[in-house]
Amino acid sequence: MATTSDSPTVQEPLPIFKLAQRYLVYDADTVTYLRREHNICGVLIGGLPQAPQQNVFSGLPLELLPEEARLLVEKRVAYVVDDVAKHRRAFLEDGMSAEERRAYQAALRKQGLAAAGEKNRKSEQRKKATLEKLGTENWNDLPEDMLKPRSDRRKRQGGSSEGSTIQPNDTPDDETLFDSPGAAALCKASTPHNARSAEPQPFFVTPTTSYPPLQSAAPPSESTHVDAPDAPQSYPIFRYLHDQGYFLAPGLRFGCQYMAYPGDPLRFHSHFLVNGMDWDQEFDLLDLVTGGRLGTGVKKGFLLGGQEEGGEGRDKGAAKSGDETSRGVRSFCIEWGGM
Repeated sequence: MATTSDSPTVQEPLPIFKLAQRYLVYDADTVTYLRREHNICGVLIGGLPQAPQQNVFSGLPLELLPEEARLLVEKRVAYVVDDVAKHRRAFLEDGMSAEERRAYQAALRKQGLAAAGEKNRKSEQRKKATLEKLGTENWNDLPEDMLKPRSDRRKRQGGSSEGSTIQPNDTPDDETLFDSPGAAALCKASTPHNARSAEPQPFFVTPTTSYPPLQSAAPPSESTHVDAPDAPQSYPIFRYLHDQGYFLAPGLRFGCQYMAYPGDPLRFHSHFLVNGMDWDQEFDLLDLVTGGRLGTGVKKGFLLGGQEEGGEGRDKGAAKSGDETSRGVRSFCIEWGGM
Protein backbone atom coordinates (compact mmCIF):
# COMPACT_ATOMS: atom_id res chain seq x y z
CA MET A 1 0.00 0.00 0.00
CA ALA A 2 1.41 3.37 -1.02
CA THR A 3 0.74 6.58 0.86
CA THR A 4 2.05 10.14 0.83
CA SER A 5 2.73 12.47 3.72
CA ASP A 6 0.52 15.17 2.20
CA SER A 7 -2.50 12.88 1.94
CA PRO A 8 -2.16 10.14 4.57
CA THR A 9 -5.75 8.97 4.08
CA VAL A 10 -5.21 8.09 0.39
CA GLN A 11 -3.99 4.57 -0.23
CA GLU A 12 -3.30 2.64 -3.38
CA PRO A 13 -4.97 0.89 -5.05
CA LEU A 14 -7.84 3.37 -5.19
CA PRO A 15 -11.46 2.46 -5.95
CA ILE A 16 -13.05 3.78 -9.14
CA PHE A 17 -16.81 3.36 -9.17
CA LYS A 18 -18.49 2.14 -12.31
CA LEU A 19 -22.05 3.36 -12.56
CA ALA A 20 -24.15 3.38 -15.75
CA GLN A 21 -21.03 2.80 -17.88
CA ARG A 22 -19.34 5.82 -16.33
CA TYR A 23 -16.23 5.81 -14.15
CA LEU A 24 -16.56 8.10 -11.14
CA VAL A 25 -14.44 9.25 -8.20
CA TYR A 26 -16.30 10.76 -5.25
CA ASP A 27 -13.59 11.54 -2.70
CA ALA A 28 -11.93 14.97 -2.87
CA ASP A 29 -8.65 13.66 -1.46
CA THR A 30 -8.53 10.97 -4.13
CA VAL A 31 -9.21 13.53 -6.86
CA THR A 32 -6.34 15.70 -5.59
CA TYR A 33 -4.04 12.70 -5.27
CA LEU A 34 -4.67 11.50 -8.83
CA ARG A 35 -4.06 14.97 -10.21
CA ARG A 36 -0.89 15.58 -8.24
CA GLU A 37 0.76 12.17 -8.38
CA HIS A 38 -0.52 10.61 -11.62
CA ASN A 39 -1.38 13.53 -13.97
CA ILE A 40 -5.04 12.48 -14.13
CA CYS A 41 -7.48 15.40 -14.22
CA GLY A 42 -10.84 13.99 -15.30
CA VAL A 43 -13.92 16.21 -15.50
CA LEU A 44 -16.02 17.43 -12.58
CA ILE A 45 -19.69 16.80 -13.32
CA GLY A 46 -21.49 17.35 -9.99
CA GLY A 47 -23.60 20.30 -8.91
CA LEU A 48 -22.26 22.51 -6.13
CA PRO A 49 -24.50 22.43 -3.01
CA GLN A 50 -24.29 26.20 -2.54
CA ALA A 51 -25.00 26.99 -6.21
CA PRO A 52 -26.96 24.10 -7.72
CA GLN A 53 -28.21 26.06 -10.73
CA GLN A 54 -24.88 27.42 -11.93
CA ASN A 55 -23.17 25.95 -14.97
CA VAL A 56 -19.70 27.51 -14.85
CA PHE A 57 -17.97 25.59 -12.06
CA SER A 58 -18.89 22.03 -11.14
CA GLY A 59 -18.12 19.83 -8.16
CA LEU A 60 -17.81 16.19 -7.23
CA PRO A 61 -18.00 13.53 -8.50
CA LEU A 62 -15.12 13.43 -10.95
CA GLU A 63 -15.75 11.48 -14.14
CA LEU A 64 -12.78 9.72 -15.70
CA LEU A 65 -12.38 8.91 -19.34
CA PRO A 66 -12.28 5.17 -20.09
CA GLU A 67 -8.67 5.74 -21.14
CA GLU A 68 -7.84 7.32 -17.76
CA ALA A 69 -9.52 4.52 -15.81
CA ARG A 70 -7.79 1.83 -17.90
CA LEU A 71 -4.40 3.50 -17.46
CA LEU A 72 -4.80 3.60 -13.67
CA VAL A 73 -5.84 -0.04 -13.59
CA GLU A 74 -2.88 -1.08 -15.75
CA LYS A 75 -0.49 0.79 -13.46
CA ARG A 76 -2.09 -0.90 -10.43
CA VAL A 77 -2.95 2.49 -9.00
CA ALA A 78 -6.69 1.80 -8.94
CA TYR A 79 -9.30 -0.89 -9.43
CA VAL A 80 -12.85 -0.64 -10.74
CA VAL A 81 -15.78 -1.50 -8.46
CA ASP A 82 -19.20 -2.32 -9.83
CA ASP A 83 -21.15 0.00 -7.55
CA VAL A 84 -24.56 -1.50 -8.35
CA ALA A 85 -23.43 -5.05 -7.50
CA LYS A 86 -21.70 -3.86 -4.35
CA HIS A 87 -24.80 -1.96 -3.24
CA ARG A 88 -27.04 -4.96 -3.71
CA ARG A 89 -24.66 -7.26 -1.87
CA ALA A 90 -23.97 -4.93 1.05
CA PHE A 91 -27.38 -3.39 1.63
CA LEU A 92 -30.05 -5.59 0.05
CA GLU A 93 -28.68 -9.09 0.60
CA ASP A 94 -27.79 -8.79 4.29
CA GLY A 95 -24.15 -8.25 3.53
CA MET A 96 -23.78 -6.17 6.72
CA SER A 97 -24.18 -7.51 10.24
CA ALA A 98 -26.42 -5.82 12.78
CA GLU A 99 -23.40 -4.31 14.53
CA GLU A 100 -22.10 -2.90 11.26
CA ARG A 101 -25.49 -1.40 10.48
CA ARG A 102 -25.64 0.32 13.88
CA ALA A 103 -22.11 1.63 13.46
CA TYR A 104 -22.94 2.84 9.95
CA GLN A 105 -26.04 4.68 11.16
CA ALA A 106 -24.06 6.20 14.04
CA ALA A 107 -21.41 7.39 11.59
CA LEU A 108 -24.05 9.04 9.41
CA ARG A 109 -25.64 10.71 12.44
CA LYS A 110 -22.25 11.98 13.56
CA GLN A 111 -21.65 13.52 10.15
CA GLY A 112 -25.11 15.10 10.22
CA LEU A 113 -24.53 16.59 13.68
CA ALA A 114 -21.18 17.97 12.64
CA ALA A 115 -22.71 19.60 9.55
CA ALA A 116 -25.62 21.08 11.54
CA GLY A 117 -23.28 22.37 14.25
CA GLU A 118 -21.02 24.03 11.69
CA LYS A 119 -24.00 25.71 10.02
CA ASN A 120 -25.32 27.00 13.35
CA ARG A 121 -21.87 28.24 14.32
CA LYS A 122 -21.49 30.26 11.11
CA SER A 123 -25.02 31.62 11.50
CA GLU A 124 -24.27 32.82 15.04
CA GLN A 125 -21.05 34.46 13.86
CA ARG A 126 -22.88 36.35 11.12
CA LYS A 127 -25.59 37.44 13.57
CA LYS A 128 -23.05 38.61 16.14
CA ALA A 129 -21.10 40.58 13.54
CA THR A 130 -24.30 42.28 12.35
CA LEU A 131 -25.34 43.24 15.89
CA GLU A 132 -21.91 44.62 16.68
CA LYS A 133 -22.03 46.70 13.53
CA LEU A 134 -25.45 48.09 14.45
CA GLY A 135 -24.27 48.90 17.97
CA THR A 136 -21.12 50.78 16.93
CA GLU A 137 -21.90 52.63 13.73
CA ASN A 138 -23.50 56.08 13.73
CA TRP A 139 -26.72 55.18 11.95
CA ASN A 140 -28.43 58.62 12.19
CA ASP A 141 -27.49 62.27 12.22
CA LEU A 142 -30.03 63.54 14.80
CA PRO A 143 -28.92 65.91 17.61
CA GLU A 144 -27.59 64.19 20.71
CA ASP A 145 -30.33 65.85 22.79
CA MET A 146 -32.98 63.87 20.90
CA LEU A 147 -31.42 60.60 22.03
CA LYS A 148 -31.82 61.37 25.73
CA PRO A 149 -34.98 60.61 27.80
CA ARG A 150 -37.67 63.26 27.92
CA SER A 151 -37.26 63.76 31.67
CA ASP A 152 -33.68 65.00 31.17
CA ARG A 153 -34.88 67.43 28.55
CA ARG A 154 -37.60 68.75 30.96
CA LYS A 155 -35.00 69.35 33.66
CA ARG A 156 -32.75 71.21 31.25
CA GLN A 157 -35.70 73.31 30.04
CA GLY A 158 -36.99 73.96 33.60
CA GLY A 159 -40.32 72.35 32.90
CA SER A 160 -40.25 69.74 35.68
CA SER A 161 -41.89 70.38 39.07
CA GLU A 162 -39.94 70.35 42.35
CA GLY A 163 -41.83 67.44 43.86
CA SER A 164 -41.80 65.23 40.87
CA THR A 165 -39.47 62.28 41.00
CA ILE A 166 -38.68 59.78 38.37
CA GLN A 167 -38.51 56.17 39.43
CA PRO A 168 -36.41 53.58 37.65
CA ASN A 169 -39.54 51.56 36.96
CA ASP A 170 -41.14 54.39 34.97
CA THR A 171 -39.68 53.07 31.75
CA PRO A 172 -42.34 54.42 29.33
CA ASP A 173 -41.33 58.03 30.12
CA ASP A 174 -37.60 57.35 30.13
CA GLU A 175 -37.42 55.50 26.87
CA THR A 176 -37.18 57.28 23.57
CA LEU A 177 -38.12 56.23 20.11
CA PHE A 178 -34.59 56.85 18.91
CA ASP A 179 -32.74 54.60 21.35
CA SER A 180 -30.03 52.66 19.58
CA PRO A 181 -31.33 49.12 18.99
CA GLY A 182 -27.80 47.72 19.12
CA ALA A 183 -27.42 47.78 22.92
CA ALA A 184 -30.73 46.04 23.65
CA ALA A 185 -30.10 43.50 20.94
CA LEU A 186 -26.61 42.79 22.28
CA CYS A 187 -28.02 42.27 25.75
CA LYS A 188 -30.49 39.76 24.39
CA ALA A 189 -27.79 38.05 22.38
CA SER A 190 -25.58 37.72 25.47
CA THR A 191 -28.36 35.94 27.38
CA PRO A 192 -28.21 32.19 26.87
CA HIS A 193 -31.30 30.72 25.27
CA ASN A 194 -32.59 27.22 25.88
CA ALA A 195 -32.93 26.57 22.17
CA ARG A 196 -29.30 27.48 21.55
CA SER A 197 -27.98 25.29 24.33
CA ALA A 198 -29.88 22.29 23.01
CA GLU A 199 -28.21 19.91 20.60
CA PRO A 200 -28.98 20.84 16.98
CA GLN A 201 -31.01 18.53 14.84
CA PRO A 202 -28.66 16.47 12.65
CA PHE A 203 -28.74 16.91 8.89
CA PHE A 204 -29.71 13.93 6.80
CA VAL A 205 -26.57 12.72 5.03
CA THR A 206 -26.95 10.89 1.73
CA PRO A 207 -23.92 8.64 1.10
CA THR A 208 -22.42 9.06 -2.34
CA THR A 209 -21.01 5.55 -2.69
CA SER A 210 -21.89 2.05 -1.59
CA TYR A 211 -18.29 1.06 -0.88
CA PRO A 212 -17.02 1.36 1.71
CA PRO A 213 -20.09 1.79 3.93
CA LEU A 214 -17.68 2.29 6.83
CA GLN A 215 -14.15 3.63 6.83
CA SER A 216 -13.05 0.58 8.79
CA ALA A 217 -14.64 -1.88 6.39
CA ALA A 218 -12.47 -4.57 4.86
CA PRO A 219 -11.40 -4.24 1.21
CA PRO A 220 -14.00 -5.57 -1.23
CA SER A 221 -13.76 -9.07 -2.56
CA GLU A 222 -12.57 -9.73 -6.07
CA SER A 223 -16.13 -10.65 -7.06
CA THR A 224 -17.10 -6.99 -6.94
CA HIS A 225 -14.21 -5.91 -9.16
CA VAL A 226 -14.66 -5.53 -12.88
CA ASP A 227 -12.13 -5.79 -15.66
CA ALA A 228 -10.24 -2.81 -17.00
CA PRO A 229 -12.43 -0.56 -19.14
CA ASP A 230 -12.47 -1.06 -22.88
CA ALA A 231 -10.42 1.74 -24.40
CA PRO A 232 -10.91 3.22 -27.88
CA GLN A 233 -8.39 3.00 -30.70
CA SER A 234 -6.81 6.24 -29.52
CA TYR A 235 -5.67 4.66 -26.24
CA PRO A 236 -2.07 3.90 -27.38
CA ILE A 237 -1.32 7.56 -28.10
CA PHE A 238 -3.06 8.58 -24.87
CA ARG A 239 -0.91 6.18 -22.87
CA TYR A 240 2.24 7.20 -24.75
CA LEU A 241 1.79 10.92 -24.09
CA HIS A 242 0.89 10.29 -20.48
CA ASP A 243 4.13 8.35 -20.04
CA GLN A 244 5.96 11.37 -21.46
CA GLY A 245 4.60 13.46 -18.57
CA TYR A 246 1.72 15.22 -20.34
CA PHE A 247 -1.66 15.96 -18.78
CA LEU A 248 -4.44 14.97 -21.17
CA ALA A 249 -7.96 16.36 -21.22
CA PRO A 250 -10.94 15.94 -23.58
CA GLY A 251 -10.46 17.96 -26.76
CA LEU A 252 -14.04 18.33 -28.00
CA ARG A 253 -13.98 22.14 -27.91
CA PHE A 254 -11.04 22.12 -30.34
CA GLY A 255 -12.41 19.39 -32.59
CA CYS A 256 -9.92 16.72 -31.52
CA GLN A 257 -9.81 13.77 -29.15
CA TYR A 258 -7.39 15.09 -26.50
CA MET A 259 -5.63 18.23 -25.40
CA ALA A 260 -2.03 17.65 -24.28
CA TYR A 261 -0.69 19.97 -21.55
CA PRO A 262 2.99 20.05 -20.50
CA GLY A 263 1.91 20.51 -16.88
CA ASP A 264 -1.18 21.00 -14.80
CA PRO A 265 -3.92 22.61 -16.96
CA LEU A 266 -4.47 25.21 -14.23
CA ARG A 267 -0.95 26.53 -14.88
CA PHE A 268 -0.22 25.81 -18.54
CA HIS A 269 -1.80 26.17 -21.94
CA SER A 270 -2.03 23.04 -24.04
CA HIS A 271 0.69 22.35 -26.59
CA PHE A 272 -0.99 19.82 -28.88
CA LEU A 273 -4.34 18.88 -30.36
CA VAL A 274 -4.17 15.09 -30.37
CA ASN A 275 -5.93 12.47 -32.49
CA GLY A 276 -5.20 8.76 -32.24
CA MET A 277 -5.51 6.42 -35.22
CA ASP A 278 -4.92 2.82 -36.19
CA TRP A 279 -1.71 2.06 -38.06
CA ASP A 280 -3.45 1.21 -41.35
CA GLN A 281 -6.38 3.56 -40.96
CA GLU A 282 -7.18 5.68 -44.01
CA PHE A 283 -7.83 9.40 -43.60
CA ASP A 284 -8.71 12.34 -45.77
CA LEU A 285 -5.97 14.81 -46.64
CA LEU A 286 -8.41 17.65 -45.92
CA ASP A 287 -8.56 16.45 -42.31
CA LEU A 288 -4.82 17.03 -42.03
CA VAL A 289 -5.14 20.49 -43.59
CA THR A 290 -8.04 21.41 -41.31
CA GLY A 291 -6.31 20.13 -38.18
CA GLY A 292 -3.02 21.76 -39.04
CA ARG A 293 -4.57 25.15 -39.76
CA LEU A 294 -6.72 25.00 -36.66
CA GLY A 295 -3.81 24.01 -34.44
CA THR A 296 -1.58 26.75 -35.83
CA GLY A 297 -4.38 29.30 -35.50
CA VAL A 298 -4.70 28.62 -31.77
CA LYS A 299 -0.91 28.36 -31.29
CA LYS A 300 -0.85 24.60 -30.87
CA GLY A 301 0.51 21.68 -32.82
CA PHE A 302 -1.76 19.10 -34.46
CA LEU A 303 -0.47 15.70 -33.33
CA LEU A 304 -1.38 12.33 -34.84
CA GLY A 305 -0.22 9.02 -33.48
CA GLY A 306 -0.94 5.36 -33.21
CA GLN A 307 0.37 1.91 -32.41
CA GLU A 308 2.83 0.53 -34.95
CA GLU A 309 1.85 -2.66 -36.67
CA GLY A 310 3.18 -5.44 -34.46
CA GLY A 311 3.96 -2.89 -31.75
CA GLU A 312 2.18 -4.85 -29.04
CA GLY A 313 4.98 -7.39 -28.98
CA ARG A 314 7.60 -4.67 -28.61
CA ASP A 315 5.38 -3.09 -26.01
CA LYS A 316 5.48 -6.19 -23.82
CA GLY A 317 9.22 -6.51 -24.24
CA ALA A 318 9.73 -2.86 -23.37
CA ALA A 319 7.58 -3.25 -20.28
CA LYS A 320 9.68 -6.20 -19.13
CA SER A 321 12.89 -4.26 -19.69
CA GLY A 322 11.54 -1.35 -17.63
CA ASP A 323 11.35 1.19 -20.47
CA GLU A 324 7.78 2.39 -19.96
CA THR A 325 7.96 5.03 -22.68
CA SER A 326 8.93 2.70 -25.56
CA ARG A 327 5.56 1.23 -26.42
CA GLY A 328 5.77 0.91 -30.19
CA VAL A 329 3.83 4.16 -30.70
CA ARG A 330 4.75 6.70 -33.35
CA SER A 331 3.51 10.27 -33.41
CA PHE A 332 3.66 13.06 -35.99
CA CYS A 333 3.11 16.78 -35.42
CA ILE A 334 1.68 18.96 -38.20
CA GLU A 335 2.05 22.73 -38.24
CA TRP A 336 0.92 25.12 -40.92
CA GLY A 337 3.96 27.11 -42.00
CA GLY A 338 3.92 30.78 -42.91
CA MET A 339 1.18 31.80 -40.49
